[in-house]
Amino acid sequence: MTYIMSLFLLGLVLGLVAVASNPSPYFAALGLVVVAGMGCGVLVGHGGPFLSLVLFLIYLGGMLVVFAYSAALAAEPYPETWGSRPVAVYMGLYLAAVVLVSGMFWGGWYEGSWISVDELAGFSVLRGDTGGVALMYSQGGGMLVISAWVLLLTLFVVLELTRGLSRGALRAV
Repeated sequence: MTYIMSLFLLGLVLGLVAVASNPSPYFAALGLVVVAGMGCGVLVGHGGPFLSLVLFLIYLGGMLVVFAYSAALAAEPYPETWGSRPVAVYMGLYLAAVVLVSGMFWGGWYEGSWISVDELAGFSVLRGDTGGVALMYSQGGGMLVISAWVLLLTLFVVLELTRGLSRGALRAV
C-alpha cells in the first residue's frame, strides 16, 4: 500500500507541474483532472473514501464548466503541447525546483505520512468517514441540492455565452 501511495503522490506532483507549465487551457484542464484523481487517491489511502468521492464528483462538475469556458475563449488552432520547447523548458525548471525542495526536506517530519491508514490498525468493519455520510445527508442535504442547481445553472450560462456571436448574448447591436 505504501508503493501505491507513493505512486499517487508522484502523480500528484507531476500533474501539478503539468498544470503550472502549460499555457494551453486544453492540456492544463487535463492536468487538473489528473491532479484531482491523484489527490482523491491520496485521500482514500489516508482514510477518507467518501470524502474523496464527493470531492472528485464536485470537482469534475466544476472542471466541466471551467473547461468549456476556457476552451471557448482560447480557440487556438495549434495549441502548445507538452512536447513543445517553451513548455518543456518550464517543465524542466519546475521539476528541478521540486527535486531541490524535496532534497532539502528529505528525512524530516513527514516520514509517518507515507503510511496509509490500512497499515496502522487491525481489522475494522467501519471506516473513519462513514459517520460523516449520514451527517452530511441529514444536516447538509439542502446545501448539496442547492450546489447541484448552481453548477447546472453555471453550465447553462457558459453554454449560452459560448454559443456564438451571432445568436448568443455577446452580439453586436
